Amino acid sequence: MNNVTQVHHTTTEKLQESILNGIKSQLEKLKKEYQPKEPEEYLSRAEVAKMLKVDISTIHNWSKSGRLKRYGIGNRVYFKRSDIERAIVQL
Repeated sequence: MNNVTQVHHTTTEKLQESILNGIKSQLEKLKKEYQPKEPEEYLSRAEVAKMLKVDISTIHNWSKSGRLKRYGIGNRVYFKRSDIERAIVQL
């Protein structure tokens, strides 16, 4: 089945201009709203301790108590930078 669209009282140039303007506005909207996804950064205990200016034992205690969420591979422990930044709250 073929769909047919008929356009009356316009020229080819006006129709093309209208279509291009619609596409341009959609592209502008997309450029404003688009946020590229950045890869997640994982930090070691030492890096988190240095970042927060605390001792590694403090990082260990905070992760044991659930304040910081930890991730591991083998016997290595890592923390997501985004989790660390979310854990810091305004007082």
